[in-house]
Amino acid sequence: MHRLFQRHDISRLPDVEGTKPKKKFKTYPIGYFHIDIAEVWTDESKLYMLVAIDRTSKYAFAELHERITRRDAANFLRRLIDAVPYKIHTVLTDNGTHFTDPKGNMWTAAELRELIARQEAFRCHAFPLACAQNDIDHRLTKPNCPWTNGQVERMNRTIKDATLRRYHYKTHDRLREHLATFLNAYNFAKRMKALRGLTVFEFVMQKWISESERFRLHPDHLIPEPNI
Repeated sequence: MHRLFQRHDISRLPDVEGTKPKKKFKTYPIGYFHIDIAEVWTDESKLYMLVAIDRTSKYAFAELHERITRRDAANFLRRLIDAVPYKIHTVLTDNGTHFTDPKGNMWTAAELRELIARQEAFRCHAFPLACAQNDIDHRLTKPNCPWTNGQVERMNRTIKDATLRRYHYKTHDRLREHLATFLNAYNFAKRMKALRGLTVFEFVMQKWISESERFRLHPDHLIPEPNI
């Protein structure tokens, strides 16, 4: 058998298809967001790009900041909440200091909700506080397992591929303008294989019809204003 393989230049048998099934993400209702921070550059200086993506609807939201603090991360979450027409029930972040105390010495969002309900005084990290105030479950990736937050890391690469790796930016404002244009195209025009050929907006509209109880307001407010 070995000589037969050598005669036909076959070094090993091919892997049998299906022996290593791909691990699938657990399915969740819309409102589960992955959030991350990436560094980007223009000719002016470094910027911090905050990115959020819904693991189910694929709705993407991003901002650029010249500096980033815990409070900035918390306010980014609040603006995300305002931008999304449906209820955000869960956010997943890494264990970075903008999102959590790396030593683990902090209240969880659930514990903070209890303190708020009892009207007790407390001091805490800004990001889990924003989660608690909006009844959001804050989950953290496992240490040394960055792939747990792979969806938002792929979104980071997608944004960079469409902007910084393709164009040169002299100013922060020019990059901000291009980022906004890209996000509009991504959310309203790009047809997603993961959504069975729908755009993000079309998928959200379908959920509005079938699961309206998850929505705070009608999704048509997402539609960008025309450029006049």
